[in-house]
This record gives sequence, structure tokens and C-alpha cells, in this order.
Amino acid sequence: MSIKVKHLTKYYGSQTAVNNISFEAKKGEILGFLGPNGAGKSTTMKIITGFIPASSGNVEVCGLDVEKNALESRTKIGYLPENNPLYLDMYVKEYLEFVAKIYKVKNRKARVNDMIEQVGLEREQHKLIGALSKGYRQRVGLAQAIIHEPEVLILDEPTSGLDPNQLVEIRALIKNIGKEKTVMLSTHIMQEVEAICDRVIIIKNGNLVANDTATTLQQKGEQTVVYVEFEGKVSKNQLQKIEGVNKIEAVGNGTFLIASKTNADLRKTIAQFAQQNNLLTLTLRKEERSLEDVFKELTK
Repeated sequence: MSIKVKHLTKYYGSQTAVNNISFEAKKGEILGFLGPNGAGKSTTMKIITGFIPASSGNVEVCGLDVEKNALESRTKIGYLPENNPLYLDMYVKEYLEFVAKIYKVKNRKARVNDMIEQVGLEREQHKLIGALSKGYRQRVGLAQAIIHEPEVLILDEPTSGLDPNQLVEIRALIKNIGKEKTVMLSTHIMQEVEAICDRVIIIKNGNLVANDTATTLQQKGEQTVVYVEFEGKVSKNQLQKIEGVNKIEAVGNGTFLIASKTNADLRKTIAQFAQQNNLLTLTLRKEERSLEDVFKELTK
């Protein structure tokens, strides 16, 4: 495994920021790291990258303990923090050459040119970083994070504040990078996770509450919801008599969202109800739960 987190805990005084969480991430996997503000996402990422120590527990990156082998483990990691600290008075190419020199990258000029091409900075390479849009600054941040060819890439809110076109471009870039590396990214954009992440971890108040694929998490739940459209008048009182119904929401004339008491699929029962009451169903479908629905359920 490229990342192994075992019983990780972090205290800030009397406050528990991260509470005994464990998870793993393997090579070629893009791991979505989700949670409300203050849940402990950035703290966990900073511990993995070696920026702050854990109170207890253990983190390994590519088999190296991040505390015992601090310098060596950092050579395996590329990190783009949320605030993307860049030297705004440096030119793009100059800055990347500076970062490559710090990492003692061989064939620096060739590597910098490769990075500029890979992240789409050809037209911006001779500009001051301070003159770039946020989207292009994020590209510079990504370039500096992978210029030393790390095996693990940690991205904290990499698409925050980008416009829709920039979002698509940066997501595509991250997905391409994730084919060969282990990528761990935090975000509040659920569509982003669904689009590029292989697996999802959700934390709440420092506790791990989910660790699975997005598809599997969407299939789990305490209830299912069915969308039904009848031809003619039907009252909520009538529908409430259907066995297994928990909640009914009228969304239009003769149109309802019906939630079950359990995870049972109510479509067959609703179809039987319609037949018994001489009702015509124009639409009858099971509503797919979004990852946002799952997130809300687990973190409310």
C-alpha cells in the first residue's frame, strides 16, 4: 500500500481533531477524502505529509514511517495545500526550476519543460505567477507537487474557486495523474468525487464514518425512495395505506415521492395498489441516491 494510516489521533489541547482513524490507499487509486468543515481533513493530510506530528497512531507512505523517516518519506510525496502558497513575484518557469533544484531533480530543464506541457502552462510559462488566474495558479501548484515524480499525491481542495471550464480541465489532469500514482484529495464538490475518485472516505468530528466506493455508498441506506406519477386524483391518505410506506411528499398534481420504512423497493407494492384502485401509473421509478445524499446522512 502507498498510504497506511493506523489508529491516527491528533489533539489540539483538549480538542480532538482526529480520533483513532485507520485506512489504506494503493497505487493507481484516487481516494476522495470528504467531511464537513472542521472534520479533520486538512489535519490528517498535514500529518500524512509530515507537516505536523500525530498525537498517537502511525502513518506510513510507501513503507516509510513519516515520523521516523521524515526526509525520505517526503521525497515520495507531492503536496498541494488548500491555500496553494506560491511565490507571486517569480515567473512560472523560474519558480518550477527553483522547486526542481530543491528536490535535486536530474535533468531539471527537461523535467520543467515536461511539467509545463503536462499541466498546460505553455502560454503562461514566462508570466509572473501573480499575474495568473486562479486556474493557472492551481496548475502551477500541481506542477510543483509532481515535478519530483512522487509516488503519492496529496491534494487539499485542488479545484476550490475554479470556473466550470477550469474544473473540467483540472479534474482531467488529476485523473490522468492518478493512473500511475496514489492520489488523495479532499473536496466539497460531490460531482467531482463521483467523476474521478475510485473510493471515498468520509469523516465527521474526526471520526471515520464511511470507507467504500461511491457506488456502494449510494446503494446503502436506511430507506429507498420511489417517484410515481398517477393519471387522475390520488390523495396522500390513500398512499399512506400502502404497506411499508414511511413518508410521502407531493411534488406535483398526482406526482409523489414515496419513501419506504426499510431499504425495501416499493415499486411492486405501488403497482399492485394502482391496479387494485383502477389507477393508471404514468411513471414509476426508483430514485437513485446521490453521493450528496449519503454525505448529508452520515454527517448531519
